[in-house]
Amino acid sequence: MKLVGIIGSIADESYNRKLMLYIASHFKETIDIEILDIRDVPMFRVGMEMGPAVEYLNKKISAADGVIIATPEHNHTTTAALKSVIEWLSSSVHPFADKPVLLVGASYFEQGSGRAQLDLRQILESPGVNALVMPKDEFLLGNVKSAFDENGNLKEARTVGFLESVMGNFLKWIKVLKAMKKNNDVKGDWESEDLTASQEIDTTVKGVDMKAEDWVEQAAAKTNAVEGDTYVKLDRGLLTVNQLNWFLNTMPVELTFADDNNQFIYYNRMDENPKDMLAPRQPKQVGDPLESVHPERALKGVKHVVHTLRTGETDLVSMPVPFINKVNEKHVMHYYKAMHDEDGCYRGINEWVVDIWPVVESYLKMTGQKLVADENAKVDATSGASEKKEEPVATPEPEVDATSGASESETKVEEVKVAEPEVDATSGASES
Repeated sequence: MKLVGIIGSIADESYNRKLMLYIASHFKETIDIEILDIRDVPMFRVGMEMGPAVEYLNKKISAADGVIIATPEHNHTTTAALKSVIEWLSSSVHPFADKPVLLVGASYFEQGSGRAQLDLRQILESPGVNALVMPKDEFLLGNVKSAFDENGNLKEARTVGFLESVMGNFLKWIKVLKAMKKNNDVKGDWESEDLTASQEIDTTVKGVDMKAEDWVEQAAAKTNAVEGDTYVKLDRGLLTVNQLNWFLNTMPVELTFADDNNQFIYYNRMDENPKDMLAPRQPKQVGDPLESVHPERALKGVKHVVHTLRTGETDLVSMPVPFINKVNEKHVMHYYKAMHDEDGCYRGINEWVVDIWPVVESYLKMTGQKLVADENAKVDATSGASEKKEEPVATPEPEVDATSGASESETKVEEVKVAEPEVDATSGASES
């Protein structure tokens, strides 16, 4: 989480500066807070050109996830210097628009800048500024002259505890607003789905070519990723990286992870020959945009599936890709499950591919039943099963496209809720 802190005072010795420095230091392990100074910003005047100090503030605020403003109280209002800065940042540029803001403040007396914060809130919520000030839990530090020790730390444990509670609520406020913005930014047209992974997200590894064959190794070095016997704490478990790999590689399904930027970032079964997989994947493909790991004929279907999951039209898409060869029968199913974080934001797709025929065969043996053709069978709109009655035919094993890892053979299926796709037999991606 990247925040900026603005000190609303231009005084050389400021308790609000001291408060902001304490906040940045106290939360440095979990939050990156960059403190911005307003002392170089000239007083606002209509017609005056925006100088480098204002441009710098505009750039920093625009790039931040949220803003903390520490205001003193001058004659029951915020400072003239801070008011001037906001006028600069609401005339020709508008970095505060839809930006989450937390108000804090310190004063010599017990009220702790409460009236100044009320004044500042009205300014920030005015037309042209349009900041999203957190609606509760303002932090008011009264009797500030005796509040800090010689090391610049707050003395009272209860005050520190309340500040931590306020900051926790502010982080939640940022996440909720971000989730709402993401939902509003989603376009209704599925054809606009970007499979090139061109938009950076919070988990994008910057400075590494997505299409590099050794993307995993480069990205791991860039992020100082842990490996081997290093422990990883999960929601309900503690595993080493090696144990995680063993666990995932022995899953009875083929797993693929694509993030919410449509970048293919993981699959299990790395040591398996792609020709032996139900949905062939190759180690060098990891890190590629989704556009690069599917054949061109399947991209429209991939966009449709991803957009359906991203927009919440459905939470799960399933596609059958049945085929029979001379050795054994298979009924391959591709499942695409939308993943969400703790705040409900869409975070990508969990795809798993499994041959369910052994389960069907086991059930038939156990119950003594057998499958027979149903002359009156109708298509199931959600399963994609074909309504056309055909006799089983021998189908060769699909040949892997060495570049994309996707099969050149296809199997026709009917619509999967939102489309009438022609499914690629190994990628499971629809053509339409």
